[in-house]
Amino acid sequence: MRVLLTGGAGFIGSNLAHLWRALRPTDELVVLDALTYAGHRVSLAALEGSPGFSFVRGDVVDRDTVLNAMRGAELVLHLAAESHNDRAIAEPMPFVRTNVEGTANLLECARRLDVARFHHVSTDEVFGSLPLDSPHRFTLDSPYAPRSPYAASKAAADHLVRAWSETYGLQTTISNCGNNFGPFQHPEKLIPLAIVRLLAGEPFPLYGDGRNVRDWIYVEDHCRALIEIASRGSPGRTYLISAESERSNADVVGQVVRLLGAPPSLVRRVPDRPGHDRRYALDPTRTRLELGWAAETPFEEGMRRTVEWYRQHRDWWSPLLSSGTGGNA
Repeated sequence: MRVLLTGGAGFIGSNLAHLWRALRPTDELVVLDALTYAGHRVSLAALEGSPGFSFVRGDVVDRDTVLNAMRGAELVLHLAAESHNDRAIAEPMPFVRTNVEGTANLLECARRLDVARFHHVSTDEVFGSLPLDSPHRFTLDSPYAPRSPYAASKAAADHLVRAWSETYGLQTTISNCGNNFGPFQHPEKLIPLAIVRLLAGEPFPLYGDGRNVRDWIYVEDHCRALIEIASRGSPGRTYLISAESERSNADVVGQVVRLLGAPPSLVRRVPDRPGHDRRYALDPTRTRLELGWAAETPFEEGMRRTVEWYRQHRDWWSPLLSSGTGGNA
């Protein structure tokens, strides 16, 4: 089977590319990535030159590039996105271009080429924010209520996927997931930023009171869910992916401090960012019952692996420090 993976040089995309090749070595895997600041071809170095793997540098908004990369594909896994909230607040239009226009372009190309399946990777942020003291989680019945330019652009993309499914009969699935962590994540994000700052003995800026809660998942567990959904999910359905591991930003950073043996005084409170959602949590019941998927990596074990990976791969993240905008989840 020929598979097109957009955003495959990014954080989740590169982890998915490695796992896909390990589990399905006979598939032909094509990675399409624009190699923006968050996409790094070096993350795919172990796959380069292997039979059945190819890389295409290109923008998901460019029609000819997408058509050429997609031609012959039976499955499209769409992960390409602008995803960092701090950047979206400072400059929202690139998020509209990539996340909305890019998704529409991919869908239309998939329709014209009669692609058999199209899976779109979304986020829990499309549902808005939950109160810290609430027992509730987002479900498949939760209304969309995005509160940031990033979340709004992903919500728009979700609606486009459903529209192409309903209007044109394109066989689509959507997944919404919480905060991922693990290898190959750009050091602008909470966990890798905390790791690299504290490794260098530099202060880490923690937004607000640090009590904002996120639904954390080790990236390999997310990727296993994506493979199951893209392969066996029911067309037209949405699947929520969660390790059911809620942690506050302060707790997560505290875990990094403990694993590195860093001074807690390096964690410095800074003014909160605009529109900072208080809590996300997802109910993965459909994904678990229908596909038999469940997260396998406990949060503490995933954090241990992640910290160790960044310890051992300074050559990967050191060149990226000047290009990132630090921020919290």
